[in-house]
Amino acid sequence: MSIKDLYVSSDALGLAANVRKGEVSARELVEVAIECIEDINPQLNAVISKRYDYARALADRAVTDVPFAGVPFLLKDLTLEWEGFPVTNGSAYFKHYTATSSWELAKRMKAAGLIPLGKTNTPEMGRSSSTEPRLYGATKNPWHPEIVAGGSSGGSGAAVASRMVPIADASDGGGSIRMPASLNGLVGLKPSRGRITFGPDVVELVYGGVVYLCLSRTVRDTAAYLDAVAGAMPGDPYALPLPERPYLSLLSDKKPPQLKIGFTTTEPDGRPLGTEQRRAVAAAVKACEALGHEVLETDFTYDFEHMMKLSVRIHAAKSAAYFDSSASKIGRKVTKDDVENVTWEDIQLGRSLSAVQHSQDIEAMRRFARNFVTQFHAFDVVISPVLADLPHPRGWLEMSLDPESFDHRLSGDLKFTAPLNQTGQPAISLPLHQTEDGKPIGVQFAARIGDEAALISLAGQLEQVLPWKERKPQIIAG
Repeated sequence: MSIKDLYVSSDALGLAANVRKGEVSARELVEVAIECIEDINPQLNAVISKRYDYARALADRAVTDVPFAGVPFLLKDLTLEWEGFPVTNGSAYFKHYTATSSWELAKRMKAAGLIPLGKTNTPEMGRSSSTEPRLYGATKNPWHPEIVAGGSSGGSGAAVASRMVPIADASDGGGSIRMPASLNGLVGLKPSRGRITFGPDVVELVYGGVVYLCLSRTVRDTAAYLDAVAGAMPGDPYALPLPERPYLSLLSDKKPPQLKIGFTTTEPDGRPLGTEQRRAVAAAVKACEALGHEVLETDFTYDFEHMMKLSVRIHAAKSAAYFDSSASKIGRKVTKDDVENVTWEDIQLGRSLSAVQHSQDIEAMRRFARNFVTQFHAFDVVISPVLADLPHPRGWLEMSLDPESFDHRLSGDLKFTAPLNQTGQPAISLPLHQTEDGKPIGVQFAARIGDEAALISLAGQLEQVLPWKERKPQIIAG
């Protein structure tokens, strides 16, 4: 088998094992990854910034006694800082900003052996569930190029699905890991609030609603990545204790715990799910029952419209604060010409809100989260679709739209994902279903806060009985 064949057929842990055995070097993997990016990226527009010389230098001094030894990797171009890499946030306003230091999360990525070759495309400020920023243009979905690749981790999703890299950085503030996972046929875990630090320079993002992890093709890669980067720093406002045993070890349990699992066949307002979503949930339910878990249908309803109204105002306030605080590092204040229409309107709305209104919105959102999470008390895991609708065509969620139209369209994608950002619960998208024409449909599994273990254990079981590894998109490296 050639190195390229090995590269495109292996997951991240598999490649690291080859490096440790001396069967391939980190530098050889980096060169193959560069070849794959140069070959595939012009068709997908997933990678928008390249740092090949940096990757080569890192590969030449790679160590092998780490989980992801010599594994090529891509960073999402949103907020996270790795010294020497640009952080444009998909926005012309930040186009020339380069990180001068590294987050603790970036240091943990590096310590785990991951080698970043560049940055992936993201909608401006991560605001959309489709990656189509004015600055860099749209990312195409490798399964069906006419549909969206998801957002805000759409560039990472397309890059991993097309085999440019086996694993990539991702973040989630309303579904931005899980939606690209669903649309690109990948594994996407949103960890619990407080599982991963933003330190040392950032305390939290949107009151703990934003979390970081990765997109991968296998459950074991996601589990090992969480082991590598999890953990709080002193002073973090949300902090969870690390588990007693590594998440990766859960996948080798011969007798995994029996779970009580709920599932829903309706949208939050009680309307029945669409045909493909019903089929996806039904396949997951059948598989869980066959694995010996107790599975029960449940009424899972909540006032999603109320949550969205609160979310729009809270996000606007945080957006205005972020841009105002960024003026010192950019050297000037943001103007309307620097950003897309939806972003500018967010900034203007945020500046118009009073401190009293913002405080009331935060408290109301926390009440929503409390009411929402009580519906989980009877279950270890709850199954739902990731997306309520079939994949949209590119252009559906461009941020040139007026804010009201944009938010109306966006809200349709957030029905099953965004509430879990407000509660802080972990949730994972698994690629368990496809439409007849081959479009991936992800299924979401959500657990109690702090219980990523239940999700990883169950995901590992489902990967065995409903394997997705051999499915391949239309546009693929190799």
